[in-house]
Amino acid sequence: MAVKIRLKRMGRKKDPFYRMVVADERAPRDGRNIEELGYYNPLSKDLKLDNERARDWLSKGAQPTDTARQLLKKSGAID
Repeated sequence: MAVKIRLKRMGRKKDPFYRMVVADERAPRDGRNIEELGYYNPLSKDLKLDNERARDWLSKGAQPTDTARQLLKKSGAID
């Protein structure tokens, strides 16, 4: 099973809110996830992540998407 760290879109129309989740890469974007790592609000630039759990998943082989990688760098989970 290939695992990805990616963003799950929440919120309403024209007011997006994202949760950073660990999910099977075959699952739909807003479908079932394995674990929730935090959230990101692009309108207020609010970012809260559990860096320890993110590092744990990365060490297990989870691959972040491009946007998730940028947010993980911003939060300090990866260098």
